[in-house]
Amino acid sequence: MTPVPVSAGRLRFGFGTNGFTCHRLDDALTVLADLGYDSVGLTLDHGHLDPFASDLPRQVDRLARRLDHLGLAAMVETGAPYLLDPWHKHVPTLMSASGSELRVDLLARAVRIAADLGAPAVHLCSGPAPQDMSEEEAWKRLTEGCAEVLDIAREHDVALAFEPEPYMFVDTVQRVLELRHRLGGPGLFGVTLDIGHAHCVEDLPLLDCVEKAAPYLVNVQIEDMRRGVHEHLELGTGEIDFPPVLAALKATGYQGPVSVEIQGASLNAPEVARRSLEFLKAAEHF
Repeated sequence: MTPVPVSAGRLRFGFGTNGFTCHRLDDALTVLADLGYDSVGLTLDHGHLDPFASDLPRQVDRLARRLDHLGLAAMVETGAPYLLDPWHKHVPTLMSASGSELRVDLLARAVRIAADLGAPAVHLCSGPAPQDMSEEEAWKRLTEGCAEVLDIAREHDVALAFEPEPYMFVDTVQRVLELRHRLGGPGLFGVTLDIGHAHCVEDLPLLDCVEKAAPYLVNVQIEDMRRGVHEHLELGTGEIDFPPVLAALKATGYQGPVSVEIQGASLNAPEVARRSLEFLKAAEHF
């Protein structure tokens, strides 16, 4: 894959396909490339790239060529809420008493897709801990599941980018680092920092979260949000002061994607994507 060259000292902005669910995947990629995005957060889901499709290898090969043609880099995302269970969000998890093998299988498929697309990492999160499971048992199961997926990731030289998600078992940067420690600090296990999520639930100030995650940062997602309310908002419509955040990311030397994550954008996706990129470019140079 040959992504568009990024000027030294500037961030690489992307947009998540889960904000383009009313578009065919190819059309969404075309819009993003035409707008000037550098990368795409590719959410594996039934409507775009279904990781369980019978002709998956053909689709992945075609997608790799399309991304290369458009000059878009990719990050593979596995946050589709109902992909494994049509009734309940984000389950089964790696901690589930039954069905955890389905999550391992999904993540293994995502790793192989990432390798075939030339994507550097696969994003994942913990999901909710099972009711009535002790904290230590949840840690044990999650660690074992991540270790199993890491073995597959090593085979393909693809990193895992673990995201703390509000109201899930792993919901803060510190808990991701705890998980990393339990895994033995593997080099291919890093952090996805979602800027809105950090503002929503972290005890630390947002810039401290950036600093804490920085040594392990593989992926950044970005949207606006209000404290204590897990609702992804358009940039500039919530509470976050973005210029210092972007400056802090640049100061760390981070070179991965900064990908807009607004799942509710689909009904007006091209305009939301346009406004988001304009906002980010202005905030970067504020």
